[in-house]
Amino acid sequence: MGIWDDLTGQSEAIEVFRAAAASVPGSDATMTHSWLITGPPGSGRSNLAFAFAAALLGAGEDDEHTARQVAARTHPDLGVLSTERVIISIEEVRRLVASSQYSPSAGRYRVMVIEDADRMSERTSNVLLKALEEPPPRTVWILCAPSEADLIPTIRSRVRTVRLRMPSVEEVARLIARRDGVDLELAREAAREAQSHIGMAHRLATNAEARDRRRRTLELALGIRSVSEAVATAASLHDLASEDARAITEERDAEERESALRSLGVEPGGTVPAALRAQLKALEDDQKRRATRSLRDGLDRILVDLLSLYRDVLLVQLGVDGDLVNASIRGRLDEAARISSPAQTLRTLDAIQQTRERIDANVAPVLALEAMLVAAVRKEVAP
Repeated sequence: MGIWDDLTGQSEAIEVFRAAAASVPGSDATMTHSWLITGPPGSGRSNLAFAFAAALLGAGEDDEHTARQVAARTHPDLGVLSTERVIISIEEVRRLVASSQYSPSAGRYRVMVIEDADRMSERTSNVLLKALEEPPPRTVWILCAPSEADLIPTIRSRVRTVRLRMPSVEEVARLIARRDGVDLELAREAAREAQSHIGMAHRLATNAEARDRRRRTLELALGIRSVSEAVATAASLHDLASEDARAITEERDAEERESALRSLGVEPGGTVPAALRAQLKALEDDQKRRATRSLRDGLDRILVDLLSLYRDVLLVQLGVDGDLVNASIRGRLDEAARISSPAQTLRTLDAIQQTRERIDANVAPVLALEAMLVAAVRKEVAP
């Protein structure tokens, strides 16, 4: 399997990176020392960044050993910054910048990848800016962000931007079916309900509990008939997001703790020596921060699903029959469309988007959900 095989719907971007990786260092205008990969969530920004890194670090596209090292993030010439926090700290960027100054030890380049580069504050971005202004001759930076506007102008002016498009439902479905070995029809439904978000489509196609949580989200929203039900539904949606976050983090937390204890020489079930407890405490603190981000991501997934639901309701109200995200509940969509007006549905969509912004601004999630459901969704139900 080639390094580009798990990328779908991005043929133009792949050709740009293939040409750059095949060029001779320092002699071809197709190669530059700093790149920015932009695209909607789920378009495959990080996957493409690491495929490009593998192409730069390896002896060719069929260099499976290098590809495995990059996939495991263990290649000696690869630096990666992928935060589990809401923001990337200035200390993390400083460490990465310091390591970028070393010469490559095993290949042509030293490659530094920053996922979610949009999570840097302006002060943190300025630390990175200095590294981009005067990079070592064989260091390559690859940044990933939803859009160029998410980075400060001085960084945007020093990178070559490659924009990704959102792959089609069919492209994502075929990738999921081939890669994960699931039925193509299930993969199509997952890709449609994930709105072509590759990571979410994978999860829906391979995890029955994730599918059930999404179904319950839509049923709760469609079942509101009063203010009290709206308040109760807000709490239920928060619980669903918490369940989703725990499902994602608990297994990983346990594996990390077990690995940490093993590396410290502590037997399973054994007592942790006092001198080593600080290291485990640091791990637990990181896991708590990740849990906070996972909960916020889970809430946003719920709101994105609600946006798809009321977008479908609006299409039905306007007489547009095709291209429904939630076609599997067409009967419920028809009922919701019948008891409300397009203007009310538009207000609901606005309220959901406003709730995403409020949660992103650290408004208490349950209060934000309550305000959304009481002020907007309740109005869509006939008295």
